[in-house]
Amino acid sequence: MDKIDLTILGALQNNARISNVELAADVGLSPSACLRRVSQLEKSGVIAGYHAALDAAKLGHDVLVLMQITLHGQSADMMAEFEAEVAKIPQVLACFLIAGENDYILRVSARDVADFGRIHSEYLSALPHVLRMESSFILREVMNRGMQASLA
Repeated sequence: MDKIDLTILGALQNNARISNVELAADVGLSPSACLRRVSQLEKSGVIAGYHAALDAAKLGHDVLVLMQITLHGQSADMMAEFEAEVAKIPQVLACFLIAGENDYILRVSARDVADFGRIHSEYLSALPHVLRMESSFILREVMNRGMQASLA
């Protein structure tokens, strides 16, 4: 990857819907050369996909919760079973295996506190091999960004 690739990545992060002609002009390439580079970045997996950023509150989900979860153990079977079950819960937006005192962090979306209580009692507390769960309610999103092209 060179400086032009990084510039392409930065431009796409700012606006993934930019036309190839506009992108090419922004990075100083012909449209065909720019399209080749974008295609190569996609094929190599550097560009993993294009996504719409949704406003959870405008979709009626005013509560976001980070949950720290500790399992009874860390066997491959326990972790695989936990991960398979957590993936089935649509309100779980992200699940991260972490190092440290806890094993996982989940990001959970709910309409309100009562809805989170329902999600917790119906789904989260039924997850296999859970020893301990700790919930932290997000009060305000200060910053939320993906990988920056400048760091690549």
